Amino acid sequence: MQLLLIHADYLKFEVKQPTPAAEEIRPEQRSGEIKDVLVVFSAAEEADEAHVEQVAKKAAEEVFNIAQKVEAQRVAIYPYAHLSSSLASPKLAIRLLDATAEQLRSRGLEVHRLPFGWYKAFTLSCKGHPLSELSRTITAEVQEVAEAAAEEAKSKWLVLTPEGKEYPLNLSEIEACPPLTNSPLLKQYLVSEELGQKPGGEPAHIKLMRRLELVDYEPASDTGHFRFYPNGALVKGLLEDFAAQIAAEIGAVRIETPVLYRADEPDIAEQAAKFLQKDYKIKLPNRTLILRFSGDFGLFRMMKTTLMTYKQMPVRIFELSPSYRLEQSGETVGLKRLRAFTMPDIHCFCLDLKQGLEEYERLFEIYVKMVRSIGIEYAVIFRVVEDFYHQNRKFIARLLRLVSQPALIELLAERKHYWVLKHEFQMIDSVGGNAQLSTIQLDLEDSERYGIRYVDEKGEKRGCVILHSSIGSIERWIYAILEEAAKDQMAGKAPCLPLWLSPTQVRLVPLASRHLDFCQKIAGELEKLQIRADIDDRDESVSKKVRDAEREWVPYVIVIGDKELEAEKIPVRARGQKELKWLAVAELAAEIKQLTKGMPFRPLATNRLLSLRPIFFGG
Repeated sequence: MQLLLIHADYLKFEVKQPTPAAEEIRPEQRSGEIKDVLVVFSAAEEADEAHVEQVAKKAAEEVFNIAQKVEAQRVAIYPYAHLSSSLASPKLAIRLLDATAEQLRSRGLEVHRLPFGWYKAFTLSCKGHPLSELSRTITAEVQEVAEAAAEEAKSKWLVLTPEGKEYPLNLSEIEACPPLTNSPLLKQYLVSEELGQKPGGEPAHIKLMRRLELVDYEPASDTGHFRFYPNGALVKGLLEDFAAQIAAEIGAVRIETPVLYRADEPDIAEQAAKFLQKDYKIKLPNRTLILRFSGDFGLFRMMKTTLMTYKQMPVRIFELSPSYRLEQSGETVGLKRLRAFTMPDIHCFCLDLKQGLEEYERLFEIYVKMVRSIGIEYAVIFRVVEDFYHQNRKFIARLLRLVSQPALIELLAERKHYWVLKHEFQMIDSVGGNAQLSTIQLDLEDSERYGIRYVDEKGEKRGCVILHSSIGSIERWIYAILEEAAKDQMAGKAPCLPLWLSPTQVRLVPLASRHLDFCQKIAGELEKLQIRADIDDRDESVSKKVRDAEREWVPYVIVIGDKELEAEKIPVRARGQKELKWLAVAELAAEIKQLTKGMPFRPLATNRLLSLRPIFFGG
């Protein structure tokens, strides 16, 4: 906020005509004369949008101090856009000016707030003493406030076992904590995240995502935005289908909300303040819009006007939310951390804490099964307010019995966030780095903050408990799956994608052109059974075709020659197995259907014949 302060004998003004941003005014506001006044020419700026109350308070303190020094009892706040080239939106500017005026009135000053958005004629007579002309720049200085608050409330650490036994943990002596001996993933998480010993190598998925023709950088876009090739779009789509399938199992109804929001809306500005410097902004002539960094903006606005009764609780809402976070360019690493990502958000609105904990346990169990079905290893971390932990330690231990492993517990001295309890499933990648996948957050605050209420049995409106949860971003799941495959390769195993995610599940290799029709027949039969099968009909040697299939991580490869045309069974090479399996087509299909049971399906992303496919990467 920019201020120009002039101590004047008088200020005369007259409203002439409105601009498009003009506020409504009363007749008595159209002209006037104020004597012996401290005139405060003011311009609200974009940087003020996330911290209106802090800026208003600081501006009022500065103006009040100057008023005392010049012995002025009257202040005139004069909106003056010419003081800045980076103006806030009109709505926010009015809010900031009004808040500053109220702060000054509370200090006993007579305050006149001149009309905003009007052309005005004015004359003033400056007193001419040393303090009669001053300028000030007002900022929120929220970073220092946040750092001071963080210092006031330091965390405690411990490890909790599924049996409910606690082990104190000193981060400077993690080797002294017995459960970590048998929990290498949890120990590596501590080393990487909490001790800050980040790996120096490049995660393996960055090369793999390109070599497998899944995902690639888009040089014409911003850092952290990616292009998805056909097979990558297929994998991404299947994971989105899987997220929707999980939401349906939970019982959540699906919504869609905008990705753009006005920065001058108070609740949005307050939430955006918590992501300081991490929000994308689109600046228009008269307003600023924010690209959402989570699905909360639109969802909470929707739920504020939604009628819910106690009989309907818990109410569960799902959104597949395209989200944007302006991460520092040095922090964006492949698909691990992006600036544009797709987040499957599930929010559950519960009657009270009892129902909230019941819902938390149900979600936790579903997410455990989900992660196991994809084959990702992970460490479990809980972050919880200390008092809440002591009251609910048995509940957390019961959750750990579902994963059969100990968890790191961070005890917060006081509530620093909207949640009192949250957990994270943290995967460890091929170079020892970590990334959060699934999470659930128990929120006891946002219901009141956003005005989300339900009608109880007495017909009265009451606040609810909100569970924020997600399986994790779709892009990060691709990262995790590729990194897990890379870890298998480092251990001497054949790397592969989960069978249901493999772009090609069965590759047919004809020995000669006369075998192509038979391959087409098999591929057609498999396709009818929702199995992705393609045919390598290129003019290449059979050995090269088999090597290429291995390089593409194709799960099943079948070479067809004259002998196979007449046989009842065909030779199937399963990835990672040395011996061929002789199976009928129906038997192969049954095996694949059993291994992909319950998972979503989409057809091939490209042409069935490899000779008709363009090469998107490395061609």
